[in-house]
Amino acid sequence: MENEIDVDPAAEAEIDTPLAERVEAMLLIVDEPIALVALAAAVHAPVPAVRQTLETLVEDYDGRGRGPRRGFELREVGGGWRLYVREDHDDLIADFIGGQAPARLSQAALETLAVIAYKQPVTRGQVASIRAVNVDSVVRTLLARGLITELFADSETGAINYGTTDDLLGHLGINSIDELPPISPLLDDGADGFDEGALR
Repeated sequence: MENEIDVDPAAEAEIDTPLAERVEAMLLIVDEPIALVALAAAVHAPVPAVRQTLETLVEDYDGRGRGPRRGFELREVGGGWRLYVREDHDDLIADFIGGQAPARLSQAALETLAVIAYKQPVTRGQVASIRAVNVDSVVRTLLARGLITELFADSETGAINYGTTDDLLGHLGINSIDELPPISPLLDDGADGFDEGALR
């Protein structure tokens, strides 16, 4: 029939996927709290339905549903939602991370760390804008190594602002971030002038 609408099989599969599964999948990949409206848009569902799903997941993870309490929890922080390891397990996680074999930082990690050190407090989005690449995995690595930390969430956007840790100062052998060398001598001062052809 002429009035029949072709349905994309992928879209149809997404619609059939339970909302809770789609919400969980999205929460697993976000590095910063995601606002309710943004989450609803990402999972293609009405805001009230997503809000109800989040409340149900909180109860489920806290052991108030049919299953046991989980080692992680779902919290609303800075106007957004994100999964966190339960505070009870902080020592366990710290021991695990501290026991990992030390490895050299990649060039991407070093560049990202430098941006955070000089621009802190700075959001992941701002770092990505400066480096012109996605920095999600690098930020996770730096957090896991204890070289950077979450300082606070922006009151308007919910974006996490990052800064360096005392561990980084110890690795660099300095007492304060103020002891980092000034960055301006490393930048082009424009002494060579402009390309005349570019100005025309």
